Amino acid sequence: MAKFFAITIIVIAIASAIPILLHTWVAPEDISTHGHMIDEQMSETMVEAGVSFLAAQLMLALFIWRFSNPRPGEKVKSFPGGARALVIGAVLLVGAEVLALGVFGVKAWANVYLTPPSTNAMPIQVQAGQFAFYFRYPGPDGKLGPIHPELINEGSQNFYGLDPEHDPDSRDDIVTAEMAIPVNKEVHLLMHAKDVGHSFFVRELRVQQDFVPGLDVSLHFTATKVGKYEIVCTQLCGLGHYNMKAYLEVLSPQDFDDWLKKQQAMQ
Repeated sequence: MAKFFAITIIVIAIASAIPILLHTWVAPEDISTHGHMIDEQMSETMVEAGVSFLAAQLMLALFIWRFSNPRPGEKVKSFPGGARALVIGAVLLVGAEVLALGVFGVKAWANVYLTPPSTNAMPIQVQAGQFAFYFRYPGPDGKLGPIHPELINEGSQNFYGLDPEHDPDSRDDIVTAEMAIPVNKEVHLLMHAKDVGHSFFVRELRVQQDFVPGLDVSLHFTATKVGKYEIVCTQLCGLGHYNMKAYLEVLSPQDFDDWLKKQQAMQ
């Protein structure tokens, strides 16, 4: 019975690796300047984790096959150094693996999070709240007006709590429920949550960033292909979480200017 279990472990481990080796699940198209580094990091992680997983399962099967049915009178063997040495070895092995993944991924991580946006990046404020995204663009003055939380009122569609009567910078701000950006133009997102934790995920951009209540989060990227892409919340944020989404339109510079003028006329 033990040998049958060992064989079963090997069969399941190999069978689970086959879809990955055959690339059964292909990643969606990459439309960002940093996406190829994310994909490379994912491939390296899958290789390292896959090799470690298969090695661990084969070793487990070997131990079950060899030591599950000791012969009568056979002396029970212990791991050299006992359980403590085994735990220390496991911690060092896993630590080395995590460190290696960190070293491999530092370039991709730094490019997205540790490198500041360029001075001419387009600022867009993103607000997440149960259960919708709202986006705010500066008007012709290039400035975003201040937010007054006490003035937020969805009934009057004052989603950002703006006070244009007293704040001149707010008078030309553009608030929309959909996001549009020009192609090949760096975008700087200024992100905050109105209530609980949410997430901003666009799989084609290789961008997934959590909103943290009480914290302003900064993220920048450049889209490289015109098209319409789905924005979804990937943090469980309440009963309406399943329906919390919006759309990102990547437009040509001229189409984006036309879109922005149209949105401004609707304010």
